[in-house]
Amino acid sequence: MKVTVCQLPNDLASQSAAFDGLVTHVREAGSDLVLLPEMPFSLWFFSHRPDERSRRDVWHDIEGAHDAGIVRLAMLAPAIVAATRPVTRYDKSLNEGFIWSTVSGYQPVHQKYYLPEEDGFWEASWYARGDGAFEPIAVNDACMGFMICSELWFFERARVYGRAGVNILLTPRCTEAGSVDKWVMGGRAAAVSAGAYSLSSNRSGRDNKNAYGGSGWVISPDGDVLGVTSEEMPYLTVYVDLEAARQAKHTYPRYIEE
Repeated sequence: MKVTVCQLPNDLASQSAAFDGLVTHVREAGSDLVLLPEMPFSLWFFSHRPDERSRRDVWHDIEGAHDAGIVRLAMLAPAIVAATRPVTRYDKSLNEGFIWSTVSGYQPVHQKYYLPEEDGFWEASWYARGDGAFEPIAVNDACMGFMICSELWFFERARVYGRAGVNILLTPRCTEAGSVDKWVMGGRAAAVSAGAYSLSSNRSGRDNKNAYGGSGWVISPDGDVLGVTSEEMPYLTVYVDLEAARQAKHTYPRYIEE
């Protein structure tokens, strides 16, 4: 399976051109799966705490931006696309991980549960926790599970995913430039815990609060870094062997019972 990760700029003037570049790359590479960053079709609005009125207005705007962005996913077909987006369900604002394909359309999969609340990332002030369900989804020959950004650090979730047969962990994220090494380390640990490939895509660029780190990655089930994106190479496609991930479930440390 050919998987593509990327870094996309936190800059509306550059986002459209960067997405067009991704489309060209995906077509040339013959990608089967594309992972986009966390909430890829808007600026990162969670750098500041909101007041309630502005929160509702901005949330409505970024929902609309992602509605329009999802229409553009057809440009990546026949690849399957994974990402997150803002949604309102049952009067709750949520960060929803989804899978999109020409066959099944938009499929909601997971709602972000572990929310940061600190300068630059006031997510718990902007939207609610999801329901806490971390359910795998089967897509063609792959079994995938979302660990959205901060969720990567809850390695018990990766281990449970591995036992459920997940062979690809999906981590769309928005993280800072100064913490890149730490995040790659987390991706390696999650991959080893699950016996699965870890995929991540991130924002790049900056705003008046944050400098975003880019550095999307593909990591093997044994924690080997197979590639990382950069400013010079913002799109990365790697062939992953799903059978290797299935076999990894039977090797150390995955076979050890709790």
